[in-house]
Amino acid sequence: MQGFVSWWEHRSLQSRLIAAYIAIILVPSLLVSIFSFRAINETYMKDAVDKSAYILDMERLHIMNQIESMERSAQLAVSDKEVLNYLTRKTELPLGELVDFNMSAFVNLTRIQFNNPNIEHLYLFTDNPYAYEIWPIIFSERRIKDEVWYEDTYGLGDLQMWSFQYTDRDLIKRSVEQEPKVSLLREISVISGERSGIIQVDMLLSEFSPRTFTVQDERSQLFLVDGEGEVFSRAKQSLLSDAPMMEQAIQAKFKALSDGEPWQMEYKEAGKSYIFLSVPLEGLNAHLLNVLSMEDVLAQISKIRNTTIGINILFIIIFTIIAYVLNSFILKNLVRLTEAMKKARRGELYTGVVIRGGGEIGELAFHFNKLMNKINELVAVAVRKEAMSKEAELRTLHNQIDSHFLYNTLENIRMLAEMEDQREIADSLTSLGGMMRYNFKWSGDYVKLRDELRHIRNYIEVMNIRFDTPITLIVDVPNAMLEAEVLKMSLQPIVENSVKHGWYEEAEEAGFRNKTMTIRAEAIRGKCQIWIQDNGTGMAEEDLKLLRNQLQSSSSEKVNLGEAPALSAANEISRSNQSAGIGLINVHQRIQLFFGSPYGLTIHSTQGVGTIVTITLPTVVMTGGDEGEETHNRG
Repeated sequence: MQGFVSWWEHRSLQSRLIAAYIAIILVPSLLVSIFSFRAINETYMKDAVDKSAYILDMERLHIMNQIESMERSAQLAVSDKEVLNYLTRKTELPLGELVDFNMSAFVNLTRIQFNNPNIEHLYLFTDNPYAYEIWPIIFSERRIKDEVWYEDTYGLGDLQMWSFQYTDRDLIKRSVEQEPKVSLLREISVISGERSGIIQVDMLLSEFSPRTFTVQDERSQLFLVDGEGEVFSRAKQSLLSDAPMMEQAIQAKFKALSDGEPWQMEYKEAGKSYIFLSVPLEGLNAHLLNVLSMEDVLAQISKIRNTTIGINILFIIIFTIIAYVLNSFILKNLVRLTEAMKKARRGELYTGVVIRGGGEIGELAFHFNKLMNKINELVAVAVRKEAMSKEAELRTLHNQIDSHFLYNTLENIRMLAEMEDQREIADSLTSLGGMMRYNFKWSGDYVKLRDELRHIRNYIEVMNIRFDTPITLIVDVPNAMLEAEVLKMSLQPIVENSVKHGWYEEAEEAGFRNKTMTIRAEAIRGKCQIWIQDNGTGMAEEDLKLLRNQLQSSSSEKVNLGEAPALSAANEISRSNQSAGIGLINVHQRIQLFFGSPYGLTIHSTQGVGTIVTITLPTVVMTGGDEGEETHNRG
């Protein structure tokens, strides 16, 4: 399952859409086809069964008519008093009376058979020695004593018995006709507990049930099954030749029946299907069975199924072609956008992608163009920054040619001062040396806040040599914030600005004796806030407003390769050893250049009270070497 999901996720959008469309159409189509096929299957099966049942009912009705005809013929024969007197007389009949009987009563008997041509034989059997045999109707019972049904006729009384036989035996010629027949058997009236004889009415089964012994339909066949389970049907073009075990199955089924109700069942043999339908023949102790071969029906159903499948496949192919063409047209813009993205990924020159029309793809292309333009701008800025960094490193390397001489000279002077016990001069030289190392060692644009504060302390100690009243530096920064990342030389210009302009000489001569500078830092909602506050003379409202406007206007200046005032400021700061008076505007621009427009400087000042400069930076904790040699987790 996971392999299929992975394979599916790697397919193109067009392939997945076409597959989804096919599934959406295929599932209802399959459901409709399945239900339709089932309905057609049931309809064909029902029609075949109904047709078979109709044939069965028609043949059953014909058999009932034949039974009625045979019963009527038997009743007419035994109702003739002259015939009964002839069969029951106790003396030999004179020749004249015999001739009269033959010309009258016997003629009536032959007329019964003549009027019912379907009747094959009408026999009257008697064991009276005074009754002569008169061909072809009246015979002695000794001729039928070997018949299987003879013993069963005793005690019938007014009842009748039916017997199915495979052959028709001629009583006089002793010949046997290979034609099955059905016989109606009755006892002729019983006098004084003795029977007068037996009447037998025969009808060939081909007349009794003509559909059973003729080919009406090659795929169906009627069978007569008697009470003993014997099966009678046509021999030519019989279904039994294709299914030799069918006769045994029919016999087993009828032997298992306990009642005479109609029944239906399915039968399979040699890969072929059949349906059995049976109705009882009342009074015969027999059943009429219709066996229907389902080969033609199943062939028609199979043809319909194959046609349905073919139509569905053709429909899916046509729909797939249409869906592919439409998707290609709809997704054309998406393909163009994808190709543009691939070119951008390969680093090729991106000239923009033009998408006609609107919609989601047009909006996506618009934002992608904006994104690529922004990336190009950022790449240009990064290239410019890298160039500035390389330039700063080159200048640092150039300056290092003389820096070792200056370090050694300052160290020698510091040692002389300590030897002369000039502690103040020695400490000042130590601070100055630290400042020089910090300025000359420019290995990156980012440093820890701890390093920047150390540089500020060195700067204040050096500057206090100039003033009669030293500046008191108060640093209130939590230990966790000392590892925060700041731009190198971002605090020193602000402190330098406060030192130069916060306390001027006139104010000191007027009695201004307490000089305090406070630096605080705190992390607020994911941002690093640094406050630099002095208790100097402050700024007039007009000057403060002008300075704020300059800061705001500098934030809106466009930064690119051709026009980069902020980068010029950053470059100037990178060469901080060449300038001692970098302004607040340049610091503000530099911060926004590196971190974005949400960050920068905010100035609050009250004349006669002091000035507060707030620096807003992203909170990024640095790990690695000292003085920003290695930075990680930078936002």
